[in-house]
Amino acid sequence: MNDTNGHALASPLLTDLYQLTMAKTYVERGMHGEAVFEFAVRGLPATRNFLLAAGLEQLLDYLESLRFGESDLAWLEKSGYADNAFSQFLRGFRFTGDVYAVPEGTAVFANEPLVRIVAPMPAAQLVESRLINLLQFQTMIASKAARCVLAAPGHQLVDFGMRRAHGAEAALLAARATYVAGFDGTATVLAGRLFDIPTFGTMAHSFVTAHDNEEVAFEAFARSHPDNVVLLIDTYDTLRGARTVVDLVPGLLKSGIKVRAVRIDSGDLADLSREVRSILDRGDAADVQIFASGGLNEYALQDLLAAGAPVDGFGIGTDLDVSSDAPYLDCAYKLQEYDGRICRKRSAGKETWPGRKQVFRRAAADGTLVRDFVGLETEKLTDNPLMIPVMRKGRRLHEPEPLATIRNRSAASLATLPKNLRALDQAEPYAIDISAEVQALADEFDRQLAL
Repeated sequence: MNDTNGHALASPLLTDLYQLTMAKTYVERGMHGEAVFEFAVRGLPATRNFLLAAGLEQLLDYLESLRFGESDLAWLEKSGYADNAFSQFLRGFRFTGDVYAVPEGTAVFANEPLVRIVAPMPAAQLVESRLINLLQFQTMIASKAARCVLAAPGHQLVDFGMRRAHGAEAALLAARATYVAGFDGTATVLAGRLFDIPTFGTMAHSFVTAHDNEEVAFEAFARSHPDNVVLLIDTYDTLRGARTVVDLVPGLLKSGIKVRAVRIDSGDLADLSREVRSILDRGDAADVQIFASGGLNEYALQDLLAAGAPVDGFGIGTDLDVSSDAPYLDCAYKLQEYDGRICRKRSAGKETWPGRKQVFRRAAADGTLVRDFVGLETEKLTDNPLMIPVMRKGRRLHEPEPLATIRNRSAASLATLPKNLRALDQAEPYAIDISAEVQALADEFDRQLAL
């Protein structure tokens, strides 16, 4: 991203207008009491048995750096959205609230709070749109990527989706989310710089067609990149491309250059990979791996491996970075309490449970998940509480977690899922109970509302 776009993404004006209109009224009415909002996913997409929480680090970065610059204020005033009093409030605005969250890389389910914001009402309201934007997207992509990881255990997986991602930020955050979920790396170079994610890249078909023939193209690439020789062999004829690689291997080895892999990007990947494997093995290139790409998703991975395709790694692109089968999460950020008063939404089909809540997780002796309980944070349940404090008075409580730590948490969390939830087919929903105390609080709210 260039500096202009980078600045725009950091602007507090990257929000919905109604956040500002509500905040202005709160300020005018002196409504600076403590507000409690919680972010949760209302329901899982039909093709998801679980979600993988992601995006918390970007949210905390956003909250810590949130400022209204003079150009932001000038535009608001010119557009009629801020008078002098509201501009003065925004000029000194800082997020000074507390944040509680389920750690990134944790398997989660519907109707469980993933993040809680406790802050003065104007601040808690202002951050809603960007909070949902950051958490929803990475959780959505990480959940899709986790399904690929579960479908192809032990195989190299690389994010290839930048070109089809919905914008520059989406491409970068998708690379991060897929790595969190267990991918080995990405083709998106800037993600390597920003997040220290391993980057992978070979060649395009245009590189092959730019040369007189495949042999010249392959050798030129190998000698230019002797430590990363992965050759794309399906530009003209995949099997002929494989035989060309076999012919080149001895000469390259004499120069100390090893062909690491060949890539197949089209055709019947199962049949072609078997034939290519046979050609490589017969040609004294048994240590050359096969990498496949081209329209892949978790279902294709499952089918290829079930068919015995001898593929060592996969590049997953479009279907992953746009989460094509579930391109959004039905999620919400709702007020649970204001100034000591319990709040609850009663809209049909969108009801919320009131109060400051915690997710308590019960597991079997072997670590397999059994049931989750959504209770009030003050309840003394013996099960493992998932939400932890991550920010106090607008400041992180800890340094940002290394991605390696989050990846390890993801792997451990996925390993605790019951077998039916790890499958790609839709399973019986995981058991989530609402505690008696939360239900009683909702009943009391409903009785007061009816008075």
